[in-house]
Amino acid sequence: MSFPLNAPQQEAVVTIDRPCLVLAGAGSGKTRVITAKIAHLIGSGYEAREIAALTFTNKAASEMKERADGLLKTEGKSARGLVVSTFHSLGVRLLRAEGQHLGLKPSFSILDSSDAYGILQEQLATTDKKQIRSVQNQISLWKNGLVDPEPANELARTEDEIIAARVYRSYDATLRAYQAVDFDDLIRLPVRLFSENHARLLHWQGRLRYLLVDEYQDTNACQYALMKLLAGRAGSSGAFTAVGDDDQSIYAWRGASLENIHQLEKDWAQLKVIKLEQNYRSSQRILAAANSVISHNPKVYEKKLWSDHGIGDAISLKVYETDEEEAKEIALRLIGHKFERRAEFRDYAVLYRSNHQARVIEQALRNEKIPYVLSGGQSFFERAEIKDLTSYMRLLANGDDDPAFIRAITTPKRGIGPTTLEALGSYAGERKVSMFEAAYLPGAYERLGRKLDDIREFGDFINRITYRAERETGDEQVGALVLELLKAIDYEAYLYDQHDQRTAQGKWSNVMEFVEWIRKRAAADEFHQARTLIEVAQTIALISMMDGKDKDLDAVKLSTLHASKGLEFPHVFLVGVEEGLLPHTRPDDPGEEEPEGVARIEEERRLMYVGITRAQRSLHVSLCRRRKRGRGKAASAINCEPSRFIAEMGLDAPQQQKKPEEKRDTRAMFADLKAMLGK
Repeated sequence: MSFPLNAPQQEAVVTIDRPCLVLAGAGSGKTRVITAKIAHLIGSGYEAREIAALTFTNKAASEMKERADGLLKTEGKSARGLVVSTFHSLGVRLLRAEGQHLGLKPSFSILDSSDAYGILQEQLATTDKKQIRSVQNQISLWKNGLVDPEPANELARTEDEIIAARVYRSYDATLRAYQAVDFDDLIRLPVRLFSENHARLLHWQGRLRYLLVDEYQDTNACQYALMKLLAGRAGSSGAFTAVGDDDQSIYAWRGASLENIHQLEKDWAQLKVIKLEQNYRSSQRILAAANSVISHNPKVYEKKLWSDHGIGDAISLKVYETDEEEAKEIALRLIGHKFERRAEFRDYAVLYRSNHQARVIEQALRNEKIPYVLSGGQSFFERAEIKDLTSYMRLLANGDDDPAFIRAITTPKRGIGPTTLEALGSYAGERKVSMFEAAYLPGAYERLGRKLDDIREFGDFINRITYRAERETGDEQVGALVLELLKAIDYEAYLYDQHDQRTAQGKWSNVMEFVEWIRKRAAADEFHQARTLIEVAQTIALISMMDGKDKDLDAVKLSTLHASKGLEFPHVFLVGVEEGLLPHTRPDDPGEEEPEGVARIEEERRLMYVGITRAQRSLHVSLCRRRKRGRGKAASAINCEPSRFIAEMGLDAPQQQKKPEEKRDTRAMFADLKAMLGK
């Protein structure tokens, strides 16, 4: 390592004889601790294959694996077999190995969010997106809380919960019939297996002898149950280290439970708690503001961040008349700050509470020709029209991909509904084959009758395309084949039938862009190797086409506060720090005198803490006196008040900025500076 571990970090690394909770403040070097602990465990007699380090994003897992590999290599140790993955990737691994004990065939399919959304839409018989999302979120919360359909039905109280519980039962049955699982099942089903099958639990307790859990504050009840089962083998006091920060627990809305930190001490009497309070990221002023804000929340374990990075720049606080003025001035201030500091655009981030705030900021940055990347926006591959086309690509590459089969055969509509597909899925499950293969088995006609003719007609079409997709190579042939497929299914007409003209045009343009992307990847490379459509299709799931390009761009990062967690930037603009926005409130929120209201404000305060601690050298806070809500004719301006978090940061009351006509034009100032530099 480039510098030694500090004393608390070292203590966290060497504590392996008892369960350990490492409370790692923002920027305190938790990844260094985890990687060093992996090396220490291997040096203490564990094999790499007996250790699992779990986190929540592929990016975090990849970074941790890379750093662990590098450290072990320098110490002459092997990382072969080391498990560094997300919770859900581990869940997939467990289900692939043990699925037969849960009635799953080895090639079971994993539904993504849009696949699940489609099933729920059919079952609810509605196009009300808000209702479908609400039901989907409620079912997800139940699954993450280890609540099965029958108990959910008993727990349901409100009308919305009663509807969700009814749909949960049929949704669960549909997934079983399809031989499919959704994202939440990847953890829930292994927990069920290990709770019911002691022999398989003992096997995996012996296989994974030590667990390290990163971002522990983000775990839900289901993830904690999995950790507890794997780490609690007979004769063990708890072979795990949980690393997290209660002050950065900001995901209660998706099931994360801060109670899991409290629960550790109740479940593991020998738990050792170690605090990492030295921050290696931010200046003292930034940390003082962060400590001051978070001190207003109750604590189980007190901690206070400190730094050797010096006092640092004063935190700026600006108030603007409108959100347009706020965005315009931030763009100009950013240019000036960058010029003064000789910085790069990638050194800056603009953070906000809600996605809708990005629009006016994007416009201001475009006006000043400032490059930016947007975090938390919709990925190109997440667009419905692209997922429609990729379902065909996935099916060409793998006929056993049931979710791809379901989406492709129903898009566009072919008169094949959920009842027919459920019957086919049930038959496929009994025969332990894919739905595609089941359609061609002799007994299928008895189950499906005349509807089987429609299914086989679709299957014959896919087989004809697959035959060519395996043989035709190069950009011209592959591009032509994809266009033929689109024409055969009449996809352009389908889009215009489903959407208004402007929306359909945009979606068709995206499809053509995707066809061009496929065509380019089929072209001959520098070794004169052209690819087939099958070869291109097999790479689609592994590529993040447009988002992946953002990584090395010299561009300002625009991000919600939630999406910014885990990131850091030399200079941060934190905008819209107003009551009602940060902390965020809705008309139906519980009052602040109620427990739910108190919990909500405490989580919003943690979100503010996350925003502050993203900054390394300078932090710029701003708010408006009036902010526009809505768009077009429905737009209206509302009066805004400074957020309570501003006072809690220890900042003075914000001062109104001079009106534009009272201050010198900012562009003229920059023109003078450039002229001076030119001379």
